[in-house]
Amino acid sequence: MKWSKRLTIFLFLLPSCAGLLVFSIIPIFYSFVISLTDWNGLNAWDAAAGVPAFRGMGNYAEILSGAEFWRVLRNTFYYIVLYIPLILIFSIAAAVLLNNAFRGMGVYRVLFFIPVLTSWVAGSLIWKWLLSAEYGPVNELLSFVGIQGPAWLQDPTWAMPGIVMASIWKDMGFFSLIMLGGLQGINPNYYEAAQIDGASFWRRFTAITLPLLSPVLFFVMIICVINSFQLFPQVMIMTTDAGPFGATQAMVERIYKYAFKYYKMGYASSFSWILFVIIFVFTVVQFRLQKKWVHYDG
Repeated sequence: MKWSKRLTIFLFLLPSCAGLLVFSIIPIFYSFVISLTDWNGLNAWDAAAGVPAFRGMGNYAEILSGAEFWRVLRNTFYYIVLYIPLILIFSIAAAVLLNNAFRGMGVYRVLFFIPVLTSWVAGSLIWKWLLSAEYGPVNELLSFVGIQGPAWLQDPTWAMPGIVMASIWKDMGFFSLIMLGGLQGINPNYYEAAQIDGASFWRRFTAITLPLLSPVLFFVMIICVINSFQLFPQVMIMTTDAGPFGATQAMVERIYKYAFKYYKMGYASSFSWILFVIIFVFTVVQFRLQKKWVHYDG
């Protein structure tokens, strides 16, 4: 390759690389340095005055040895156990429905996607009203069938399921359209051959649709797990002080509180790096396990 062509490529890549370096790589490295100190985010860095004090791995040891971290991790796993199976089921069901060809299907696809375009602030306020124990429509509907609805966001048992319902409503349109793209990529000849052999809808779904949709399902699961560990806006808006008895405390919510409410920037940075390690480990495990159930030879 000629030097002139290399120079042209370099000049075109330079703005993006400079932005990546200044706004991503340097801040990531800087956050790790901060995590080794007790910096409060307000005082200037002054090595001579001992501000901030170097703690080494002290912040990490304090976090991992405290009861709060394990409670937050338990809450996050509880959210994941509720959220991921339900979002997958509802997204696949919506994608199968949207894959049918009938009049006005384009309108229905747009309607399914509207919650995705809604800001989390507006969506969380809507769900806070829907789940209100005093005047919420959800409890009103339950009362019609003789069920006394709980105080959703004030009850430590039901606060997280309430957050999960709001998250499913917000995310289902996005993931269902991804699933829809996967469904439309499946060769219809497979279904025609299965129908000729007398296979039922459920048999076609389990033997053809799910295996050939597995790469898309794997991608969606990766995104869902990462999003679950980054649970934040719905918790901050829908619940007061991370829910009753800390029932909806989450990793990012704790990072925000320690950094911008308690001004423990070093402690918050350590929390964020622990979160990074957890997400990285889960992603690696998912990539290892995908060899057993993801099929790319469709």
